[in-house]
Amino acid sequence: MMRQLTIALSLFAAITSQQTLAQTTDPVVMTVAGVPVSRSEFEYSYNKNNGEGVVDKLSVDEYVTLFINYKLKVAAALDAKLDTLSSFRQEYQMYRDQQVRPTMVTDAEVLAQARQMYDRTQAMIGSKGLVRPAHILLKLSTKATVQQQEKIHQRIDSVYRALKAGADFAELAKKVSEDTGSAARGGELPWIAPSQTLKEFEDVAYALAPGQLSEPFLSPVGYHIILMKERKQLEPFDSLKQGIVASLERHGIRNEIADMKLRNTVAASAGKLNTSDVMQQKADSVAAANSELKYLFKEYHDGLLLYEISNREVWNKAQNDEIALQAWFDTHKKKYTWKQPRYRGIAYHVKNKQDVKAVKQCVKKLPFDQWTEALRTTFNPDSVIRIRVEKGLFKLGDNATIDRLVFKQKVAVTPDANYSIDAVYGKKLKRPDNYQDVRQQVVEDLQNYLEQEWVDALRQRYQVEVNQEVLKTVNKHL
Repeated sequence: MMRQLTIALSLFAAITSQQTLAQTTDPVVMTVAGVPVSRSEFEYSYNKNNGEGVVDKLSVDEYVTLFINYKLKVAAALDAKLDTLSSFRQEYQMYRDQQVRPTMVTDAEVLAQARQMYDRTQAMIGSKGLVRPAHILLKLSTKATVQQQEKIHQRIDSVYRALKAGADFAELAKKVSEDTGSAARGGELPWIAPSQTLKEFEDVAYALAPGQLSEPFLSPVGYHIILMKERKQLEPFDSLKQGIVASLERHGIRNEIADMKLRNTVAASAGKLNTSDVMQQKADSVAAANSELKYLFKEYHDGLLLYEISNREVWNKAQNDEIALQAWFDTHKKKYTWKQPRYRGIAYHVKNKQDVKAVKQCVKKLPFDQWTEALRTTFNPDSVIRIRVEKGLFKLGDNATIDRLVFKQKVAVTPDANYSIDAVYGKKLKRPDNYQDVRQQVVEDLQNYLEQEWVDALRQRYQVEVNQEVLKTVNKHL
């Protein structure tokens, strides 16, 4: 009994010692909503957001406030169980897998695949080697009449006689060959291996020595004449290795290897694991060995939660609550002013004077946001365009017609012969009289207000503790 107690106390002492060491090497810098934040996690976030290229760098103390607000929002998202949403899970798993998959495959495995590809190619080529021919093709349909066949046959014989008399093969190929791809290159084809082209073509090509010209021959696509450019055996693997690996990489070999490994692991588990389980195990293993990836996973996980809950609590509310936007504008009208007046309306161009009045009659009793559709259906319902219209909130310099007719500026305008009459309709404003006139600014201000209200409520809801002594050591410890 005493011996067992001694062992138990020894184990407890060892565990306590490890925990103490971990706390010493990576102490807790703060606790937000009951969740401890290690110094290394805070440093990762701070350094990433205040590194080279960041214009407005923050001090550690300044960043603490932003970081705490971030963590509070994530805590609220977790309490709202947003991490259980299928949309969240799918997007996070997709990102996680993108980071994990490359770690599942080694360069040695890719090289092994390259070697296998080389060996298969070498076996296919065998002793026959590779050939690089040039050819001239005159196409002949399998449905051609006897007369058509004879005509093409005579043409290819004529080409062959010209070549035998000394005509330049490349120049003649460019002029008469109907294989347009190779004709542009003087008839030259890429390197060809056995069983890679038409049998009739291959048989003739492999019977030729470099520099030898074939007689005209027929294949299923027409008549050919071949000039053999080069022949060779497949180069050693080491000389082709780099190109094969690059080609495999471009075609996604790492994903193929990762997929194979996943299937094998799932199959070996005899139904105990699915693909998602395996990927999570891989992610946990990678995160344990690589702190950068560990915090990258957490950053993306928490970032998705932050985005979702911020949409719900701030962004969507401010964007879509028209009543709240109007109320905010009405309460803060003095804030929204212009240095120069604006013109809310349309500049339009018509073919006859009657349409000048007709346009005004069409829209004068309608809300501004309905003018575009009303004008389109009334004047331009089909391919016949009666009027041209520019609609918006214009300041001086935005539109030449508005500048000339509303702001009374001397503006040189090139008249449109098809729409020679210019007119305007709308309202000149010294200051905005509707939140729509300054919508983006109002939305941003309302978002800022809702954001601050929300953060204040979160600070009341959750407890925050900052270890100032540990905070002083951020980026200053060995």
